[in-house]
Amino acid sequence: MFTGIITDVGKVKNITSNGDTRIILNTAFETASIDIGASIACSGVCLTVVDKGSDWFAIDASAETLSCTNLGDWVEGTRINLERAMKVGDELGGHIVTGHVDGIGEVKSIIPEGDSMRMLFTIPPAITKYIAEKGSVTINGVSLTVNEVIDHDQKPSVFGINVIPHTQEKTTFSNVKAGDRVNLEIDILARYVARMNEFN
Repeated sequence: MFTGIITDVGKVKNITSNGDTRIILNTAFETASIDIGASIACSGVCLTVVDKGSDWFAIDASAETLSCTNLGDWVEGTRINLERAMKVGDELGGHIVTGHVDGIGEVKSIIPEGDSMRMLFTIPPAITKYIAEKGSVTINGVSLTVNEVIDHDQKPSVFGINVIPHTQEKTTFSNVKAGDRVNLEIDILARYVARMNEFN
């Protein structure tokens, strides 16, 4: 489990394909404290550490992971939001995040609002019903609050968020641009509420 609070912005060091795709990520994490087999959320995708060095760790991504996330867009130098798995007793600063991507959205527009950025994203039809105004959503691993949902005459639907300067500075939102694909994870509470309503 994760919280959606990014604790490092890493960078893709190397990508090789040999069956699965191995990705090496540079990080400022103290890698001596990271166990092989540990889970790290990489731009919202829960991945397993399979190797490590003094300032890097490696993960393997299957074809399924590449097809369901934006990992296939990564190249050497791509900046990645990183969060280590939470421990019992950790502060839950964002919301409960599983690291299982529900769909890929796309940055529709970015509009400056004061020092913040208003960003609009398209929503895959399968998860539109789970995105609610003032609810939580995880975008590339970052816990954010939905400001608006626009689903009238929009195919696909669109939702908006505001990204404050602190979040821009501490995540990869500082260099996001229109047209970028992003990993979306819906709020786990919204998922279960919707599931219970199917039986009412």
